Amino acid sequence: MIAPTPSLRDLTAASFRIGCLGFGGPAGQIALMHRIFVDEKKWIDEDEYLHALNYCMLLPGPEAQQLATYAGWRLHGVRGGVIAGALFVLPGALIVFGLTWLYATLGTTPIVAALFYGIKAAVIGFILEALWKVGKRALKTVGDVALALLAFLGLFLFALPFPLVIAAAAAIGLARSFSAAPVAGEATRAAAPKTGKAFATALGWAAVWFAPVIAAFAVLGPDHVLTRVGVLFSKLAVVTFGGAYTVLAYLQQQAVQAEGWLTAPQMIDGLGLAETTPGPLVLVNQFVGFLAGWGADGGGLVLAIAAAAMASWCTFAPSFVWIFAGAPFSESMRRSRFATGILAAITAAVFGIIAKIAVVFGLAVLLPADGFDPFAALIAAGAAIALIRFKANIVLVVIACALAGLLRLALPGAA
Repeated sequence: MIAPTPSLRDLTAASFRIGCLGFGGPAGQIALMHRIFVDEKKWIDEDEYLHALNYCMLLPGPEAQQLATYAGWRLHGVRGGVIAGALFVLPGALIVFGLTWLYATLGTTPIVAALFYGIKAAVIGFILEALWKVGKRALKTVGDVALALLAFLGLFLFALPFPLVIAAAAAIGLARSFSAAPVAGEATRAAAPKTGKAFATALGWAAVWFAPVIAAFAVLGPDHVLTRVGVLFSKLAVVTFGGAYTVLAYLQQQAVQAEGWLTAPQMIDGLGLAETTPGPLVLVNQFVGFLAGWGADGGGLVLAIAAAAMASWCTFAPSFVWIFAGAPFSESMRRSRFATGILAAITAAVFGIIAKIAVVFGLAVLLPADGFDPFAALIAAGAAIALIRFKANIVLVVIACALAGLLRLALPGAA
């Protein structure tokens, strides 16, 4: 039985609670929202929730934040969507900002470096767990395995642009769907939403999204770090299907290799921070933006804050475009075998993308300049086993790995 529509105050309180308790990445956050919105509050029924989740899985960007926005929109229109989507991000963003500031100022001290040594190794375990989960869901046929392999080779061996890999996977999925059986209920069409209204909504929210980027371009010029941060993360918002780990593939290409804003080990540090805090895993984008501003010519704390805010805005603001303009069309998309086929192909490619991330980050952590690091390998293996085999709490795993990093500092001969 569905409860009456909550007041805006009740929705705000529930959304803030989700934002503060949303540990464990998208899977944990989706489960938490289900527990609160469906099981506990009974504001949304099971079918509506799964309907919204299916739609959000088709979108680029952080699907858990989009699901929170969708739920808020479903309950209280645009106001509810803005409140639920913003509060899903804000608590974690504030915590990540504080930790990033400490990292930028204290990251070279031996104790902090030792803690992050353990967290870096733990991140390898997180990525292996992601490979395990995605593989079980995505690699159902020989064609799926081939897609995953092609995505890996394209990124790792040939350094193909990330958007090209995603576009190719989507095209293959679309081609395969022509011969697929119709999805149940595909012939049934709900009343078509008004295209003109959806276009106007998309245009309005896109203007809100791009306003800071355009302002930075006009005032500071195209080569300023703040403009480049806005452009890069706006691109990521459009092309990153498949969750946070796929963001890292493109982000590593652009922020580390092309822009030089940070190093691969620093990227792993940022992912470790995002793993240990509530909110979306793609808050690592905020970490990258902060370091880009911190290390730029004439940079420092003020520019770092501005770049971190720009990165977060361009990561999460697009979700309001996709939800407010596209949610009225979500039912027909959910019943389309073409949309289903595209999503299945992209999901298979995501396995290859995450595998590429595992190799790149694994080499950075396990094979530093002075040779293979068996202690880091041991921490990474322990984290992977704890997460995959024993379903251990992710925060406890990170704490244990950080303490293992401190233990290494105490060993004879440790740097």
